[in-house]
Amino acid sequence: MARLPTLNLLGAGRVGRTLGRLWQSQGVLQVQDVLTTASASAEAAVQFIGAGRAVDALENMRAADCWFLAVPDRQIAASAAALAAARRAAPPALAFHASGALAAAELAPLQAAGWRIASAHCILSFATPASAVEQFAGTPCALEGDAAAVTALQPLLNAIGARCFTVAAQHKLLYHAAAVFATNFLPVLQATAESLWLHSGVPPALLPELRASLLRNAVDNIVALGPAGALTGPAARGDLALVQRQGQAVTQWNAQAGAAYAALSELAGRLARDA
Repeated sequence: MARLPTLNLLGAGRVGRTLGRLWQSQGVLQVQDVLTTASASAEAAVQFIGAGRAVDALENMRAADCWFLAVPDRQIAASAAALAAARRAAPPALAFHASGALAAAELAPLQAAGWRIASAHCILSFATPASAVEQFAGTPCALEGDAAAVTALQPLLNAIGARCFTVAAQHKLLYHAAAVFATNFLPVLQATAESLWLHSGVPPALLPELRASLLRNAVDNIVALGPAGALTGPAARGDLALVQRQGQAVTQWNAQAGAAYAALSELAGRLARDA
């Protein structure tokens, strides 16, 4: 039997644990060493993945074919520099991170040492590793980096069900902002709506029902009709007087919410006009 390529993890949060488990359980990569900021989290990651060894220092990590820098965005560049220094005498390998906003160039110290570098951002809400493992099949994944790294990384992701495509480095901030609009802002909007309902006298017991029915209907309509076809409300109808009055009321309640209401109403009106 052919030897599986090995994978080391620097950092093992929700994305690292999810991909590590998928690669391990589906026989794509052999998870080897895991290093996090705390030994307990490394042990927990190894337990979830079902393979690997928790280590306490970068110098104790063995050579591997692939290195996944599954650390927060702000730590990627420093982690790459530390890895390049620690592995100065080791053969170059494939290194990648999972940031949606930052390019593979964050790994420049490794590239200077002859490593292949890439970024791989999966468009999935990694709420928990367990749920993400179940939801992953069919997930779009944006690849960016040097050609050799992208060529090597794509089949590894395809093997666990990802649908890969490439994105240019200069577009990554806008690409990731789109994902933020599509997913990260939805809980914020819902929380604002529920605060307004409570402020205006809606019984708290009704909030779960309102949350479930309105969100479900909105998502169903967007899926069936597209964003423009699903758009409703005063901005969509062109009722600018009501938009203005309502915006003023929201601003009096909360200035930031009022500014968001005005900006989103302008975008809604533009969407309606373009349609």
